[in-house]
Amino acid sequence: MSLDEKATKPHDRLALALAEDMAAVNALIRDRMSSEHAPRIPEVTAHLIEAGGKRLRPMLTLAAARLLGYAGPFHVHLAATVEFIHTATLLHDDVVDESAQRRGRPTANLLWDNKSSVLVGDYLFARSFQLMTETDNMRVLGILSNAAAVIAEGEVLQLTAAQDLRTDEAIYLQVIRGKTAALFSAATEVGGVIAGGTEDQVRALFDYGDALGIAFQMVDDLLDYSGSAAETGKNVGDDFRERKLTLPVIKAVAASDATERAFWTRVIEKGHQEDGDLDHALALMARHGTLDATRAEAIAWAERARAALTALPAAPLREMLDDLADFVVARVR
Repeated sequence: MSLDEKATKPHDRLALALAEDMAAVNALIRDRMSSEHAPRIPEVTAHLIEAGGKRLRPMLTLAAARLLGYAGPFHVHLAATVEFIHTATLLHDDVVDESAQRRGRPTANLLWDNKSSVLVGDYLFARSFQLMTETDNMRVLGILSNAAAVIAEGEVLQLTAAQDLRTDEAIYLQVIRGKTAALFSAATEVGGVIAGGTEDQVRALFDYGDALGIAFQMVDDLLDYSGSAAETGKNVGDDFRERKLTLPVIKAVAASDATERAFWTRVIEKGHQEDGDLDHALALMARHGTLDATRAEAIAWAERARAALTALPAAPLREMLDDLADFVVARVR
């Protein structure tokens, strides 16, 4: 039976193609998230890591390395590093956002407490740096450490831009490029570097990850208003209730008249939300076509990701990465 017959979704086909490598990554993750003296660390980490996530980011690292002919072993270390950085940011994000649900399950800060979530996140960041130094490759250390800083910078920028109606699309792009796309692009770039790829190949992998990450976040922001709780693992309208200025709202504010802007000022800047406000916000977005416009931008970024792959060797893994870019936006086509 072929891979296509066993799995129809691109990330499932990637998982099958990289099954042996992913088994090694998962074993390394379990080993490095252990703690002899603080059992809460593996408890909190396991709750999130084993919650059924797709492991997309570490698979991108493995796929990039394998696509360029790498035979190991350090792509496994880098993939685990990427997953630890991602998990650490999720733990911190849920505290900042005061979230109660992730991937359809209670968040760690709800089950334990904020202190545990923050400190375990710090532990995973430390573990990620231990892992990346074991590759003895200063370039990958520079890429991943820079990504960790950019992610934190993006989160802080989002804090300062949130609830401020002056936030425009350029600032939004800067935020999502930091908080989401930076780890996607680092994941693919380090796979190319550890494999000894040419500068053009490494740049193409970076460009693919960057564009894929931007499309991924735009789709997430769109699904908050047009998806379902079963699909997203969170309640529809959470971004509205948390007063986050994501692209559909930013576009609606830009197109608003004085009455509409007064509504956005009340619900976003002042936080005075009432019953029916979410429905009214959705009506305004529909009036100005901002959901369709956001969808079009996400699709355009996915096309950029696919275009970047043309500089890489033709192979089944490249086809899967191409399909993955299309799949990221398929839910909102």
